[in-house]
Amino acid sequence: MSDVSPASGPRWLTIIGIGEDGPEGLGEEAKRLIATAPAVFGGARHHALAAPLISGERLSWQSPFEHSIDAVLQRRGTPVVVLASGDPFLYGVGATLSRHVAAEEMRTIPAPSAFSLAASRLGWPLQDVTTISLHGRPVDLIRPHLHPVRRILALTSDEKGPGELATLLAATGFGQSQLTVLEALGGVRERQRNVVAADFDLADIDPLNVCAVEIAAGEGARILPFAAGLEDELFEHDGQITKREIRAMTLSALAPCHGQLLWDIGAGSGSIGIEWMLADPSLKTIAIEQSPERAARVARNASAFGVPHLAVIEGTAPGALTGLPEPDAIFLGGGGSEPGVIDAAIAALKRGGRLVANAVTLEMEAMLLSEQAKHGGSLTRIEISRAGPVGSMSGWRPAMPVTQWRWTKG
Repeated sequence: MSDVSPASGPRWLTIIGIGEDGPEGLGEEAKRLIATAPAVFGGARHHALAAPLISGERLSWQSPFEHSIDAVLQRRGTPVVVLASGDPFLYGVGATLSRHVAAEEMRTIPAPSAFSLAASRLGWPLQDVTTISLHGRPVDLIRPHLHPVRRILALTSDEKGPGELATLLAATGFGQSQLTVLEALGGVRERQRNVVAADFDLADIDPLNVCAVEIAAGEGARILPFAAGLEDELFEHDGQITKREIRAMTLSALAPCHGQLLWDIGAGSGSIGIEWMLADPSLKTIAIEQSPERAARVARNASAFGVPHLAVIEGTAPGALTGLPEPDAIFLGGGGSEPGVIDAAIAALKRGGRLVANAVTLEMEAMLLSEQAKHGGSLTRIEISRAGPVGSMSGWRPAMPVTQWRWTKG
């Protein structure tokens, strides 16, 4: 949610992207604004790059970063320059400041982003490339993007990032991928080196780097398809998992939409919440699981599927639901039969939100029939059979049927 204040006069805040070439890469207007600004905010590297131009007060970013935002806002109405790396609105400080300052109060002079510079060096059409920031983020985030022949540009945090990325690629069956490390792009220290991920041996890497990856999948590589209903074997589980076919139908019923939050109550292995988040990077899940062992397993699965920011709440519903952010959708699986859970879920759900509950036991099915009679919604009976051996021949072995209740809050 934005807390942007109303515009208070002219454009007092200027955000300027600066590259490794320093003042040489800036236009005359950007140079003038830096030179005449009473206050210039930025990191130590930004101040060093712009040092010949700065005549006002140099203010370095504080930790936590929110303190620096407050310091910028305290100068509202007076000229302030903020220095940023490359494009301030691509994983940059511009995106953060825009949540507090109206567009009418800002002007931005961007420089080429690290992604743009890397693509130009490699001759890669940027619209055909996957770009991802791993700066200050888990390297696991790259996992959903690891598909054969895909090209990826990944911004790392520091000199250790390329090696960590190479290790992950090798461990997940993508060790033959070509990894290009592009260092200090746009400056006098610019360097480009290539290596096969499994043979990574680069040293003395500049902390400012982008990794370009051309994905090559080996036998048994952990590829996460785009379709819902991933193979059960990809998940770590103890049998408490919504099976693949049922999971695909459940995700269809949950109908994830941009930016929405799912509560997965009685998460088990976390498969529903994980696949919800894989549908789009904007989606979020809170998994509620009463078993400490299973809660830890959900977190491990989330990392293994590249959604490490999935939130896990260890506790029993409905008590564990208190104080959680309001959900757009709720899935009730293993935790739906506890007294008061369905009522609490219905009360918590946003207007227009979806509740999907699956039952495999007669007791849970009876509850869903009762809830459908009270609230409406749709009931679906799902029966799956799989071929299996019958002596020397084969036959159909039915899985336990699932009764699914889908309800939208009016």
